[in-house]
Amino acid sequence: MGHLTVRQRLAALFTGALLLGAALTSSASAQAPEPTTWTGTWATAPTTVPKTDTTAFHDQTIRQIVHTSIAGSVLRIRLSNEFGKQPLKIGEVHVARRASGMDEPTIDPATDRELTFSGKSSVTIPAGAPALSDPVTLRVPARSDLVVSLHLPESTPGSTVNSFSAQRSYIAAGNVTGETKIEPQSVTERWYFLTGVSVRATSAGPTATGSSGTGKASAAVALGDSITADTTLGTNHRWTDYLAQRLQGPGGPRHPVGVLNKGISGNRLLHDPNPPAGHPAEAYAAYFGESGLKRFDRDVASQPGVRHVLVLLGVNDLGHPGNIAPLSEKVTGQDLIDGHRQLIARAHERGLRIYGATITPFKNDTLGFYTPENAAARQTFNHWLRTSGEYDGVIDFDAALRDPADPERLLAAYDSGDHLHTNDAGREAMAQAVPLRFFK
Repeated sequence: MGHLTVRQRLAALFTGALLLGAALTSSASAQAPEPTTWTGTWATAPTTVPKTDTTAFHDQTIRQIVHTSIAGSVLRIRLSNEFGKQPLKIGEVHVARRASGMDEPTIDPATDRELTFSGKSSVTIPAGAPALSDPVTLRVPARSDLVVSLHLPESTPGSTVNSFSAQRSYIAAGNVTGETKIEPQSVTERWYFLTGVSVRATSAGPTATGSSGTGKASAAVALGDSITADTTLGTNHRWTDYLAQRLQGPGGPRHPVGVLNKGISGNRLLHDPNPPAGHPAEAYAAYFGESGLKRFDRDVASQPGVRHVLVLLGVNDLGHPGNIAPLSEKVTGQDLIDGHRQLIARAHERGLRIYGATITPFKNDTLGFYTPENAAARQTFNHWLRTSGEYDGVIDFDAALRDPADPERLLAAYDSGDHLHTNDAGREAMAQAVPLRFFK
């Protein structure tokens, strides 16, 4: 072989580098995992428990029912030990669809899936932390019931909970996570340790184009109090459930929108629970959860696929002081406005669209919230919300629910009976008041 010129050697080196680069790129592409877009289909907000709550589990299974919003082909769950003081050991977890036409704790065995965490069937979650399961393939229909069964092999305090689920959960002896039907030792209306289900979303409803995963799905998180959390027991008639139904019907968006209910009964925007010493509320106020401002990052901003935020908070800030909170925590309409401005700023910092809801009427409520001063603060806040343009949009629940003959009162047809909370008809009217254009 003859001697190569300097130019020929440089050309050969350059060509070799290009070939090597192409080979490395091809190899990396072959090994890189396909990106998966996760979107929440169900969620709840966890709280701590008061000192008087000594609920504990030992070698028991908690079988919990949750109601999805959007469909998916692959799912994962989120467990939480965020209010635990010790590591939380989960022995085994199964998920399945609820058996049609059967009692609630019965699963469809063909849909039963054992979940893993980093490839293992058990997981120990440090105090203060959450845990995500590995993905599992399971067809999840929109607006359907899933059954999640957790086995707790060791003595486990029930420290992370949503105590106002309005949905029955079932406690059984031993590890029966994979059983089709269980024999409960007890029934509770709480969700323990389970805070979310996310899916690789599939299209559903009148705009469906097939069952392939879609990266255009998004989630809407409803941050609120009992008016958001409430439903008749076991019916899934929260206003957010009705909204999920509307979003999948005529006039809804082209792509799936999961609706995640982060309402907590008794929740306030500006203050954590703080019952006066010796007050009976010391036995239950902890279930009201951290303030909306404190829990926003966990309960809203970190939700999978979140793009929209719907906020209904303020009535407990007005009603609790002097009732089940100290008078020193009394707030004005301007205080509420300033707090909501913080939510707006934090949502916009993360690129989220955020919509504010007017505070609904509560004249003559049976909880002692109503005073002329509180009514005036409500009106101050609602006027700012409607006219300032600071939220990305307004949801006028007040206009949808008030009695035209006395605008400080709920319309009787929407009143649950305590003159503060809505009934099923009122919750459906709330969902109808949410403009669907927000989600398009």
